[in-house]
Amino acid sequence: MRIVLFLFLLTTSIAFGQDNFPKPQRSSIETNERAIRQDIPLTNSIRRAYEAGTRDFSGKPGPNYWQLETDYTINASLDPTTQTITGTEKILVHNNSKDDLDRIILRLDHNIFRADVPRGASTPAEQTDGMIVTGIKVAGETVDLNAPLMGRNAPAALRATGLNRTVATIFLAQPIKAGTTAELEISWNTKLPGGENGRGHRMTQRFDSRLFQPTQWYPRLAKYDDLRGWETSPYLGPSEFYNNFGRFDVSITVPAGWIVSGTGALQNPKEVLTPTAIQRLSTVLDSDAEVTIVGADELGAGKATEAGEKLTWRFLADKVNDFAWATSDSFIWKATRATIPGKGPVPIHMVFLPERARYFENAGKITRHALEYYSKLWAPYPFPQLTLQDGPSAGMEYPMVINSNQGAADHETAHQWWPMVLGTNETRYGWMDEGFNQYMNILSDADAAGKPYNLDGLGQSYGRISGSEDEAPLMWSANDAGSGYGFQTYQKTPLMLSMLGGIVGDEAVINAMKKYTTTWAYKHPSPWDYMFFMNNELGQNLEWFWNYWLFTTESVEGSIQDVKTENDHTTVTVKQAGEMPSPVVLKVEFEAEGPAINPMSNAKMIDPLTVEVTWPVTVWFEGNRTFDAVLNFGSRKIKKITLDPHGRFPDKNVADNEWTK
Repeated sequence: MRIVLFLFLLTTSIAFGQDNFPKPQRSSIETNERAIRQDIPLTNSIRRAYEAGTRDFSGKPGPNYWQLETDYTINASLDPTTQTITGTEKILVHNNSKDDLDRIILRLDHNIFRADVPRGASTPAEQTDGMIVTGIKVAGETVDLNAPLMGRNAPAALRATGLNRTVATIFLAQPIKAGTTAELEISWNTKLPGGENGRGHRMTQRFDSRLFQPTQWYPRLAKYDDLRGWETSPYLGPSEFYNNFGRFDVSITVPAGWIVSGTGALQNPKEVLTPTAIQRLSTVLDSDAEVTIVGADELGAGKATEAGEKLTWRFLADKVNDFAWATSDSFIWKATRATIPGKGPVPIHMVFLPERARYFENAGKITRHALEYYSKLWAPYPFPQLTLQDGPSAGMEYPMVINSNQGAADHETAHQWWPMVLGTNETRYGWMDEGFNQYMNILSDADAAGKPYNLDGLGQSYGRISGSEDEAPLMWSANDAGSGYGFQTYQKTPLMLSMLGGIVGDEAVINAMKKYTTTWAYKHPSPWDYMFFMNNELGQNLEWFWNYWLFTTESVEGSIQDVKTENDHTTVTVKQAGEMPSPVVLKVEFEAEGPAINPMSNAKMIDPLTVEVTWPVTVWFEGNRTFDAVLNFGSRKIKKITLDPHGRFPDKNVADNEWTK
């Protein structure tokens, strides 16, 4: 029986061989056709905003746009011996929304230093007890900090949960009505981590007990907006913040002899500074010279600061979305100025340790150029001062403060425009912050070197990266971008804007972004606001462009497949193997001798022997992968044709972009 069964199976397999099985539906990497999506995906959050009229397709704030505002009064003291900040704060919550708020979400970022919280690619320099909240009141009523978990249908009660997480919730017994203001009081303490083991920004916040650089250091109200209500993404380390705008009145008590720098304008210089320091400060705006306010030989109480046991430094800042500061008993303090177009001079302060002075030798000059250049590029710098703070974090930004030396001075200064003026959601859309920053840094670097900027090649280079499974699309939440966070958040946006400039012109892109900056100043633009604003300002429907760059990781992969000449017509067959379409741009170079070159309506002369010809992206919208570009320049012989001569469209293999006679 077994032999019969074996023979049956053998003969069956022969009769129904490989050729008789169904063939696969696809047999090659490339397809003959593609579907070009010509619109932008609209998520539930932006659909709600359009329906509510808080946003619209102009890309400008809608007629019903609103935003929460928060005013902080903070009193904090630092004990250098325990490396601990102890503070109390009052937050006025201006509920400008149309919603009654039945809860308050707090951001307690210092809980990332605890051992039992989730983190991304960041390692604290040391584990601490995190942000220890010792008391909360809402409208004078005490919040139960130890309330047990309650079911969905439990009666309303004033209680807090998640105080050991980076995101905590206060459930309210009485909601904060739309259009009203509520007062929130919080007492707390937190130890600043120090040591050699910190990995990632903000993970180390002190040099021993000598210098402290607190960031995201106090309980903050989370952002509440018209898109998704409370922003509840946890703080994982790499991605940064999304905060409400408001007023900060901050008093910081430290031992006498310790210099304090921070966001805002110092309100009580006579109480904390020596007469000598005050006199020197009065000269800073007179010239571009660098003035020493406190020198290396002026350390200690009565020399660096007023005498006494402890001093309280008070800072005031309006229309800002955060507050950061630094302090040391060894700071050298220098200052210079930047002259802001249409505004005049503002001071640039630099505080640093004596042994690190070499890192600040050119910091004032670089920062001056950045403030002045970006003020012309986008909008005048709106704040009364800018301070560079030395410390373990040498690349982080806050309003009026950059934790940076000369190495990252230009980049961190650029952040004063986004997210400090345009309050983008860095947690989700890091490209609207870091990505725009990388783009403007390219422009600034060229200006500082005294040469024109050049964005050629950037867009094309994306073709060498596209297709990596480690790359999250730009519209994927930056907080969850994993190992591809750096490229997604920082590096891809300049490549995208390089291609956009290749379509509409770089100056048109810059001018549109200048108007976008003014339109959304001190507001919270979403990606859709940016996309539709740029469409309208540039006068083109670029939804196909935004879709492929922001929502996918596709590329163009263009090539010249064939060139044929018949009579006076040359047909160039261009292929796009990728899913992203692009205009067809050909540079045509002619022989030196021959008949006159006839004009074409879609061509421009580069020089007497070179013409650039462009066909719009719409030639691909029917789904074909090849396009016959017909050249009708007469009988002058063509010696060379180059596809995408400026390197603006993503292409992995550029060797097949040239045809030579």
